[in-house]
Parts: sequence; C-alpha cells; structure tokens
Amino acid sequence: MRGEVEPMKKHPYLLALVAIAWFAAPAHAACYADYKAKRDNPLQLHYGVIQIDSSPCAMSNKVQSTVAGRLKSAGWQLLQVQSVFDDAGLEKRKRDAGQYFLRF
Repeated sequence: MRGEVEPMKKHPYLLALVAIAWFAAPAHAACYADYKAKRDNPLQLHYGVIQIDSSPCAMSNKVQSTVAGRLKSAGWQLLQVQSVFDDAGLEKRKRDAGQYFLRF
C-alpha cells in the first residue's frame, strides 16, 4: 500500500506524550481521617470522619493541622487524629461518626 502512512509513523511522539501525561497526572485516591474533638462550656465530645487531601494517604503533621484547622473554624478543638485510611475503611466508621460523618 504505497502512499499510506501508518498512524504511529505519522505522529511518532503522540504515544510518548500521552504516556507522559498519564503518568504525570496525580492519582487522587480518596483519603480520610477519623478523629476525636471537644468543645467547652458545656463540655461536648464527638467522634468524626473527615475527607482530607493527603498524598500519600498516611498520618502526618499536615494531616493533623488540616483536621485541626477545619474543626477550629466550627468551634471545635481537635483532641486526636486516630487514623488515616482510604475508601476501604470508610463504611465501617459511618455509623460511629453519625452526624459528624464527612461533616467538616
């Protein structure tokens, strides 16, 4: 077949560019933290689950400050971030978090 150009020979860098774009794009798997918080006068405590933007999805000072900041803006004080987890751990914590499930 003379005169026909195979698609990959016509655009030799296209596949390479697509591959680079694919691998350069950040993988945004959902990440969550469960925590305990308090409010004074009168004393109130709650357990909650919050979605965070953390890569990798692991405990860090950034996670602690992110959770504390969101809670503080709503009048709560962070007591403890208990754990950081992905979608696999979300459903089993939903009932325990109640009204504080993904609230902040």
